[in-house]
Amino acid sequence: MNRSEMIGRITKDLELETTNSGTSVVKFSLAVDRKYRGSDGNKIADFFNIVAWHRLAENICKFCKKGSKVFVAGELQNRSWDKQDGTKGYITEIIASECEFLDSRAESTQAPAEFEPIDDNDELPF
Repeated sequence: MNRSEMIGRITKDLELETTNSGTSVVKFSLAVDRKYRGSDGNKIADFFNIVAWHRLAENICKFCKKGSKVFVAGELQNRSWDKQDGTKGYITEIIASECEFLDSRAESTQAPAEFEPIDDNDELPF
């Protein structure tokens, strides 16, 4: 089974591209924090290459931007190519099949709304 799931932040502004056949695609990097900090006390992050196609790519570009927090699920894919200097180049990418937006547009432009607590303990069946 080939499946990867991660939560992170988009590292740069997104650009929706279109292939010669008219298929939408977006490529971006996702910064995923590790659970521990470095010896200097700073957070450590790993950066993963993500590729999304078709409607998923269009929706990511429509609703996300640099810094947006997202959940991405998909398959790992290794690719290789011949470089101009004659050596082989390699890249590992996650081909996204799902993307959940964890920030709302309102969060990025407005202060969070205040919520009033409700006491619903009497109505819970457990």
